[in-house]
Amino acid sequence: MNKNFLRGMSHGIPICLGYLSVSFGLGILSVNKAGLSIFQSALISATCLTSAGQKAGIDVIAASGAIIEMILLQLTINIRYSLMAISLSQKLDKRFTTPHRLLASYGITDEIFAVCSAQKEPLTPAYMYGMILIAGGGWVLGTALGAAAGELLPAAVSAAMEIVLYGMFIAIVIPPAKKQHSVLFVAVLAAAISVIFHYALPMVSEGFAIIIAAIVASAIAAAVFPIKDEEAEQ
Repeated sequence: MNKNFLRGMSHGIPICLGYLSVSFGLGILSVNKAGLSIFQSALISATCLTSAGQKAGIDVIAASGAIIEMILLQLTINIRYSLMAISLSQKLDKRFTTPHRLLASYGITDEIFAVCSAQKEPLTPAYMYGMILIAGGGWVLGTALGAAAGELLPAAVSAAMEIVLYGMFIAIVIPPAKKQHSVLFVAVLAAAISVIFHYALPMVSEGFAIIIAAIVASAIAAAVFPIKDEEAEQ
């Protein structure tokens, strides 16, 4: 077997283990909140590798939201992956033809992007496929197991397990928020806007509330905390 593929698989194991625990909570949420089956839950994870996007998508499904709401929500939340792909394109091996680029783009997540960015040698298709196979497999398996548990476990236990997903979001925000006031500002502002929508404007669906909160908070933060020329060059 290709050594680059095996190396990618080995680098994907830690990501896989992390994904198993997080996606377990996502699987429970999809069953309890949206009424999805185990197969449907796993299929969503297999076709959309994004925790925040999937969580928001499940909320839209549970609320019987419109297709346009789902499209705009996913575009707002997941557009960062396009930027990650552009960044990684500078590190690709010559063997990365257009078909390989399209296939590899499927599996670009925050964690896979971080590991790939840390590699000193050019990225090969085999390396990325190995990592995506293991990491993505862990995400889908964890979702399926969580969905199965959601159907079998008592409601109180299932509800308690859902907190795993929210714990992951908190763990993602806190470290950079300690270093950069702009991150903390955006997180607090977006949360405040969401609370306003929930209590003062309940007629606005949860999906559109997330879209508006994300865009408004990001725009205000960009104005308050502009990136200096030296930081942009770095």
